[in-house]
Amino acid sequence: MKKKKKVKAAILIIGNEILSGRTQDKNIAFICNWLNINCGITVPEVRIIPDVEKIIIKNIRFLSKQFNYVFTTGGIGPTHDDITAKSIAKAFKIKYGYHKEAYEILENYYGKEKFNDGRKKMAKMPVKAELIYNPSSAAPGFITKNVLSLPGVPSILNSMIENCKKYLVKGLKVHSKTINLFTVESIISKQLGVIQKKYKKNVDIGSYPFFRLGKIGVSIVSRSTSKKILMNVHKDIIKIIKYKKIKILNI
Repeated sequence: MKKKKKVKAAILIIGNEILSGRTQDKNIAFICNWLNINCGITVPEVRIIPDVEKIIIKNIRFLSKQFNYVFTTGGIGPTHDDITAKSIAKAFKIKYGYHKEAYEILENYYGKEKFNDGRKKMAKMPVKAELIYNPSSAAPGFITKNVLSLPGVPSILNSMIENCKKYLVKGLKVHSKTINLFTVESIISKQLGVIQKKYKKNVDIGSYPFFRLGKIGVSIVSRSTSKKILMNVHKDIIKIIKYKKIKILNI
């Protein structure tokens, strides 16, 4: 697929277990990193919502219009509260039922005798969806319009993510450069603001405090699709650092 300059995705984490604090999400960072490095796709928005049909439908409809792609995680398993597939079908007004290919994959994986109702439920989805194959536990994810639905279990999601690539239009890769300083944000905030304004259309500059070796520091992270512009920003930041005589931890 050909590249677009800017391709953006949203991530929709679905699950009461995440909101209750019982389960810690590990998928957001993984998906964001994979999309940026492998596909040049940025993720400007992430939402975490409960297993409630109306809320899922509302968010799917909104996000699918706002972004090139929406990645959902969770709610496509065999239990009563796994309602993501049915909710997506309703959001797009598509028939929900057994997906022929998904049903065959799961029946072959479990065998007819062990292919119980719970396992059959994992073959239910928007019937015209395309499948995202699962090399770990057979149960496939699926893509409906521009919504890619993946399981919530991180190890299974990680094994499936490469199978999403064929459905994605790639954007330009976002490059980044980091400078770690032993200083506080207020010392350099004004000057960073000036640089950000200068390059506002091409670069995002962030400052992130840290505590290391008993000292307070700041990581300055610059991001851009242009390596050349990124280097110009880097040089401007170095000038500020030298002028203020701030100690660099590493570059």
